[in-house]
Amino acid sequence: MSKVTLSGHIVVMESELTSVRDALPIHIEATRAEGGCIVFNVEEHVTEVGRFDVYEEFEDSDSYRFHQKRVRESDWGSITKNVVRHYSVEGYEE
Repeated sequence: MSKVTLSGHIVVMESELTSVRDALPIHIEATRAEGGCIVFNVEEHVTEVGRFDVYEEFEDSDSYRFHQKRVRESDWGSITKNVVRHYSVEGYEE
């Protein structure tokens, strides 16, 4: 199996920025603790308000799939239900 890489960004409405910022450290910690997570970075863009740049690497499709499921069922998944996602995913096999 090949490594899965996700890169891109999310756009958060101004009215939800505080909630996203507050929840982000917990989301990062939980993701980095997942089996198969190699790299997980989410950083608020310096000049574009509401933009968060995202870069993820997982060992394989199974670990990436587990991450996606965990996120959907987490507080982070609820808090970010309205964000607009702009991602590119490479290496993922269903």
